[in-house]
Amino acid sequence: MACIVYPVSVPDPMPIRVAIVEDQRNIRKGLEALISGTPGFTCAGAFRGMEQVLGHVWSEAPHAFLLDLGLPRMSGLDGLPLLKERFPKIPLVVLTVFEDDDRIFRALCAGASGYMLKKAPPAVLLEAVREAVAGGAPMSPEIARRVIELFRTLGPPQTATYNLSAQELRLLRCLVEGHSYKTAAAEMEISVTTVAFHVQNIYQKLHVHSKSEAVAKALQRGLISGCSRY
Repeated sequence: MACIVYPVSVPDPMPIRVAIVEDQRNIRKGLEALISGTPGFTCAGAFRGMEQVLGHVWSEAPHAFLLDLGLPRMSGLDGLPLLKERFPKIPLVVLTVFEDDDRIFRALCAGASGYMLKKAPPAVLLEAVREAVAGGAPMSPEIARRVIELFRTLGPPQTATYNLSAQELRLLRCLVEGHSYKTAAAEMEISVTTVAFHVQNIYQKLHVHSKSEAVAKALQRGLISGCSRY
């Protein structure tokens, strides 16, 4: 008697939930259609700006964010560390037209997991999201080349310390890693007021006037070994 073998039903893997932050309606709708229409992906939400995504109440967190930098009001660069603070384990993939060194550097140090240009083909963009969710750091070829050139420009670490104390150096590393005053205070087990005090001392010793200038000088002068969120 013949043995009848019934097929075993294998459930489909969970689709990758992607949240989009893009102010241009036609691009936002195009990305939404691309993600929703591709097997293995689903759109977890499409937002016009950082204010909307930061204020959204999530019933289920996305697996990845795809966000522009040139947003109105709060820029993507300003919103990146806030989004990273709220979702520390979720990859944030930048999707932008900007490919200058300053924005690339600031975005990566603020917590971006990847940096893609909007001219990337749809298939390449989807693969970049998959790579980010899997723990990778996807970059458009032009961006990867600039990152390599940036490290070459920085050169080997130098020995100058600018008379920074051990506490100030530790806080400077936190700034490079994209921490806010609040998260830096928690990391170092000190108050936010103490963080602010140390930051002013750091600015004075490095002769800078902003966080981005302090971070840039720290890496250029070899004050810390690098940005761990690269």
